[in-house]
Amino acid sequence: MTSTVLADPLDPTAIQASVDAVLNRFLTAKARPHAGAHQRYMAALLQDFLVGGKRIRPLLCVTGFHAAGGQANTTEVIQLAASLELFQAFVLIHDDVMDASDTRRGRPSVHRVLDQEFRRMRTDCDDRTAQRFGTAGAILLGDLALTWSDELLHAAAVHGTRRTAVLDHLDRMRTEVMIGQYLDLRATGDKHTSVEDTLTVIRYKTAKYTVERPLQLGAALAGADTPVLEACSAIGIPLGEAFQLRDDLLGVFGDPAQTGKSCLDDLREGKSTTLLALALADADPAQAARLRALVGDPRLDLEGAEEVRDIFTATGARATVEQMITDRYRQALVALDAAPFTPAAAQALSALARQVVRRTS
Repeated sequence: MTSTVLADPLDPTAIQASVDAVLNRFLTAKARPHAGAHQRYMAALLQDFLVGGKRIRPLLCVTGFHAAGGQANTTEVIQLAASLELFQAFVLIHDDVMDASDTRRGRPSVHRVLDQEFRRMRTDCDDRTAQRFGTAGAILLGDLALTWSDELLHAAAVHGTRRTAVLDHLDRMRTEVMIGQYLDLRATGDKHTSVEDTLTVIRYKTAKYTVERPLQLGAALAGADTPVLEACSAIGIPLGEAFQLRDDLLGVFGDPAQTGKSCLDDLREGKSTTLLALALADADPAQAARLRALVGDPRLDLEGAEEVRDIFTATGARATVEQMITDRYRQALVALDAAPFTPAAAQALSALARQVVRRTS
């Protein structure tokens, strides 16, 4: 078994570099000359898409590994962490298709890249044909990222009960995020969704997928017992909810130069967020009417978005979401204090938690 020897095996920069190195080696191999021009092109698209990701899930996976007593950052844990980032690529590429998002991380989303590529290849094509190609091509590239995430995972030499435990948590994570995506899709455009309904979406789509399961996957690889796995849940669910609530605020109030996404996308799509549900619950009739007219309008402009932001602030919805983030952050820290984690992992997770709730992108 090989290991990555680091002065601090929980240093986020070093973990990110190790994960990126695995991803680059894997995708470079997929783009080898005899693979064929089309596979090389798709591998290059994925490599480009992965640039700029926060690597939150890999960081949490490695932290979970050390929380359960894992020692050096072995090839196995880094490959497991890297496979999560490829799975995340699959989720994001498909998410951008479903949301019709033009940008991701400050650059054109994959379906827009493929749309433009098709127009260059077929100069006589119409808009609908190019858009359909972009959408279908992005779905296929996402599927390929999913397939390759499996391949990268199974290349790790994990055997016996630890392999069974890892695969069990991985299967749960994949099912949960698909259910969360479905619930999110079903709620989009619904102006009567309750706050509790939006929190259900958050738990499936983000809290479990982004924090709880990555922690448990790393811990399972290290042979974690039940108290450690339960602590991962006690910390992961509130912290994951805080992560998504922050994301919802950034989607409306964030600086596109920092978030890499337009501040209009969520509003134009009519995304059913806790922020919107709170605002509608506390709005006066005039404010509620304006929210229902503006949110979900595909032609919403910057002036209309500013009006929505003003209503979110005036109704107290923005402040309430900020308080919900703070409450969940504190809940996660209380659970962390009681967790049977190694001291170094607990300290690293505390720093990650602070980053999650205070981020601006």
